[in-house]
Amino acid sequence: MTDSIFATSVFFRLAIGGDDLGAFHTCSGMGAEVEIESYAEGGNNGFTWQLPGRVTWSNITLTRPVTADTAKIGRWLDETLKRVEPKDGEIVALRPNLTPIVSWQVFGIVPVRWQGPSFDPGNPAAAVESLEIAHEGLRWS
Repeated sequence: MTDSIFATSVFFRLAIGGDDLGAFHTCSGMGAEVEIESYAEGGNNGFTWQLPGRVTWSNITLTRPVTADTAKIGRWLDETLKRVEPKDGEIVALRPNLTPIVSWQVFGIVPVRWQGPSFDPGNPAAAVESLEIAHEGLRWS
């Protein structure tokens, strides 16, 4: 298999409202669920209609080691907390050489949770931050 087909190391770049918030090491939670309503039609005993309803989108969580880009998250959160206004954005999966693999347009993004790093001098692991966002939907671009 070649690297052009499968990425062995992937980074995720997040931009919201035209502001690049930097690269993240993990991205989880991208998903959708369609509510299904079963309808039993009178006189039709062979099957039950499965009618699609609302689509719900799961929250997306991105994590990374703390870098200079952490300040970008802080500025975005400060701006959003003053006036919550959903903004569209984009998540791009990148190869280690920063060429795009796939991207998603994400609509109506609002912050749900930011978790800052825990600093422990006895633990040599990198200080990590995570950002959880809610959204109104996404589309592959």
